[in-house]
This record gives sequence, structure tokens and C-alpha cells, in this order.
Amino acid sequence: MTEILVVYYSRSGATAELARHVCRGIESVTDCRATLRSVPPVAVTTVVAEPPVPAEGAPYATLEELARCDGLVLGSPTRFGNMAAPLKHFLDGTGALWLTGDLAGKPAGVITSTQTQHGGQETTLLSMMLPLLHHGMLLVGVPYTEAALRRTAGGGTPYGASHVAGEPGAALTADERTLAQALGRRVASIAARLRGLS
Repeated sequence: MTEILVVYYSRSGATAELARHVCRGIESVTDCRATLRSVPPVAVTTVVAEPPVPAEGAPYATLEELARCDGLVLGSPTRFGNMAAPLKHFLDGTGALWLTGDLAGKPAGVITSTQTQHGGQETTLLSMMLPLLHHGMLLVGVPYTEAALRRTAGGGTPYGASHVAGEPGAALTADERTLAQALGRRVASIAARLRGLS
């Protein structure tokens, strides 16, 4: 099985929902499996260490899972046009994988959610791409051959799948779900083809 790791941070649930749709796209590809993981929150002062398994939601990602995956999708809400600190903190801890080149040559995609239409989706997606480039990963976007990308009135960019929440708790639009699944399919399909070549 080709395994695609989907790692996200989510506060209101919108990025988590996007990640679940990415997983549906991954699992629509023959012999591909999605592994859904989250990252723990960070705080200025740590009073008590986070438990290894969160009280709710997806389990926390490990570096071992990252090293063995065949492809990766990262997700984060936007924080002033940048990825959220918990995802950045997780990525900052991947230096050992950079030294060994464990992620080099693997496909990767990115997803985000914002409160407003002009909340910095594209810059957030680009901020998540930078560490992936340093790891030597192959970036996968959403091409304009996806009809939903040309018609969406909500989220969706060629840089990756996205969601415009508007009001807190707003559901993903049909186009946003379609684009998240399309990104998952693309990452999985490319990972499966690359795995077959090795």
C-alpha cells in the first residue's frame, strides 16, 4: 500500500474537515491509504506536557510516520498570512529527517482555512511549502483542469485546497470539498507512480 500522511492543526474544525476530504481523495486511488494525524498545540509556558494521544480528533503525528510515508499533505489555519505555530513547531523538529533525506523525492501538498476571503490563504500555503522544499519534496498543487477551481466562490487555489469560513462553523462548500479530494487524489497518484518506479 502507498501511504499518504495527512498532518494538520485545527482550532475551529475547518482545517480538520478539509483534511478528512483530502483523505477521501487519497483513498479513492487504488492501493493508497491515508493516515490522518494532528499536531499538539503550543503555549508560551508549558505547565503540563501534552498526552501522547489527544482527548479528541486525530492522534498526533510522529517523526517515524513522517519518515516512512510515501507522500504528505500539511494543513493549517491562517495566522496573519502564515501557518499556525503548532504546525511550524512540528516542522521545526524535523531536522533529523532533513539530514538523512528521508522526505526527498516524495510528493507533498498543502491545505488551509481562513475566516475571510482575503485572509492570506495563498501566503499561508506558500509558508507551508518552504520547509517542504528544503526537505526536497515534490510540491503538488491543484491544476486549472479541475473545473471546481475555475468556478469556486469560496476557497480553492492552484497552490492547494482551502476553505473560506466566513462565520465560525460554516460548512465547506461543494467546490471546496471537491478540490480537497482532488488534491488528495493527485498526491496519492503521484506517490503510487513514484513508488512503482523504485
